[in-house]
Amino acid sequence: MARIAGIDLPKNKRGVIGLTYIYGIGNSTAAQILKECGIDENIKVEDWNDDQLGKLREIIGNIKVEGALRSEVQLNIKRLMDIGCYRGIRHRAGLPLRGQRTKNNSRTRKGRRKTVANKKKAVK
Repeated sequence: MARIAGIDLPKNKRGVIGLTYIYGIGNSTAAQILKECGIDENIKVEDWNDDQLGKLREIIGNIKVEGALRSEVQLNIKRLMDIGCYRGIRHRAGLPLRGQRTKNNSRTRKGRRKTVANKKKAVK
């Protein structure tokens, strides 16, 4: 079982897909890392030998991943909230930050609908 950066990579996946299980490594970064190590993307994780794993650990050790990256992202969000900028206020309120409409959608950020009683249109 390949364990890199504190994460157990799935054995039966291709190498490029297996590396994406590490927080902070996406498809393009995984392909670049494997190319740098000289490992074919199509080789499954269980078929990597100890030398290849050592090279991977060395290269991934130079990249900010997992805990360090998560804490940096949280600190960046906290900084935005502390200075009171628009993005920070939206984070604090739990609303979308990047210009999306909130009248009809944005249920992922806002959560389940809260029904408001006695909200009827006035009759003229």
